[in-house]
Amino acid sequence: MWQLIGLVGVFVAIGVGYTIAGGSFGVIIEAAGPELLVILGPGLMTLLISNELGTVKSVFGGFKKVVGGPHWRSTDYSDALCLLFLLFRIVRQEGNVALERHIEDPATSAIFGRYPRLAADKHFVSFVADVFRAITLNFTDPYKVDEMMETEIDKWHEEEMRAPKALSTMADALPALGIVAAVLGVIKAMGAINESPDILGHMIGSALVGTLLGVFLSYGLFGPIATRMKGVLEEDGVMLGIVRQMITSHLEGLGPQLAVEVGRKSVPSRYQPSFDELDKLLTETARSSRARVEA
Repeated sequence: MWQLIGLVGVFVAIGVGYTIAGGSFGVIIEAAGPELLVILGPGLMTLLISNELGTVKSVFGGFKKVVGGPHWRSTDYSDALCLLFLLFRIVRQEGNVALERHIEDPATSAIFGRYPRLAADKHFVSFVADVFRAITLNFTDPYKVDEMMETEIDKWHEEEMRAPKALSTMADALPALGIVAAVLGVIKAMGAINESPDILGHMIGSALVGTLLGVFLSYGLFGPIATRMKGVLEEDGVMLGIVRQMITSHLEGLGPQLAVEVGRKSVPSRYQPSFDELDKLLTETARSSRARVEA
């Protein structure tokens, strides 16, 4: 919502300032169509030239993230802490082999089923399941497992960042393409040098619209969108970093609640539950888990 308000605000601020200065929108509106074609057309083509098709699709898919914001909510972080807590308890009480019924087919796991938003995210589920699957095969060296998780997280992060990087590169090219549009307009004006000053002035004004649009689209639209997209993807990536810290702490010998406390410290501040809130939540989770087993 705030992104849309900001976007509208950019147009309003520039339009009002231009109007107060006595400017007329007639020339801008008349020239906008051809100039946008000259600027955005090559801009989109540079996006295609310099990136894989998958990255281009991610760029367009990322616009939804810009408006919708981060995927993970406050309750999702609390749910992730509780889910890992339950898995750690199983290991502590029954051993690593007992995890198999939950990680071999997470879709049918009672633990994953408690948290439908987490279970619906294939990225999250595959990461957690794959790590615990390795643990059940006696791959329990905390340093090696941590290195494995770090490598996978870095790989995914690099792949996710391709879209905002590609959009940012396109945004950087738009001012230069605006100059190209302006030069083409000046060439057109020079070809009509024998016309009256009124006509020449109108043609030169139209040409300068290209420079205006190139700079505006770069710094007022696509640049901020790329920055926002990057920020959203980086915040979404925090979730796996939290999981990594908890699993490493668990393998280093910390108890389930202490391992989860390590993860709680890395939850973004606006979503982070307090120590008491988490303690109460884990107590209720453990109680309800025991009730299900006894039933």
